[in-house]
Amino acid sequence: MAGYGTMFETNRLLLRRLTLDDVDNLLGIFSDPEAMKYYPATKGRRETIAWIDWNLKSYSEHGFGLWAVILKSTATFAGQCGLVMQRNVDGRDEVEIGYSFLRGQWNSGLASEAAMACRDFGFANLDLTHLVSLIDPANRASQRVAEKVGMSCEKEIDRWGKRIQVYGIERKTPRTTGSRGTA
Repeated sequence: MAGYGTMFETNRLLLRRLTLDDVDNLLGIFSDPEAMKYYPATKGRRETIAWIDWNLKSYSEHGFGLWAVILKSTATFAGQCGLVMQRNVDGRDEVEIGYSFLRGQWNSGLASEAAMACRDFGFANLDLTHLVSLIDPANRASQRVAEKVGMSCEKEIDRWGKRIQVYGIERKTPRTTGSRGTA
C-alpha cells in the first residue's frame, strides 16, 4: 500500500489516492447516518463507486481530489481528506479542503492533522492563494477543524438548498520553489 498513489504523510498519517478498493472503507462513513448528518443522505455502494470515479477524474483534471487517510501505525483507513474544486461559490470558483472520517476516529485530531497537510500541499505545491471549507452552520466539529487549520468564517451563502458557512484562509507568504506533487 505504501507508495501506491501516495501524496504525502504527516506524523501519524499517510494520504494517498482513493481507488475502487476503498469502496468498503468509504461505506463505513457514507452508510453511517451520524457521519452523514450534514449531508443530504447516506450513500450506498453505487454512489460510493461514483464518488471514487469523480475523485479519479478530479486527480486527472485538477491535480488534486479527496485522498484516503491511512493510519501509519496500523495501515488502516481512517477517513478521507483533500482538495475539491467547488464551482460558483458566491460567484467564484474555490478550492475546498474537505474531510470526513470514520466515527471511531472522531475527536482524535486526525481530521485537523490531515486538513493542515492538505492546506500546506495546496499552498506549497499547487500555488493556490486561497482555500475554503463549506460547512453547515450546525456542524461545530467541522468548524473546529477549519479553525485549527487557520480558517475563519468569511460569510454565509445559500448552497445545496440551505445556508452554508464559507470558512477561508489566504496564503500568507509567497510560494517558495520546491518540488510539485501529483495527484
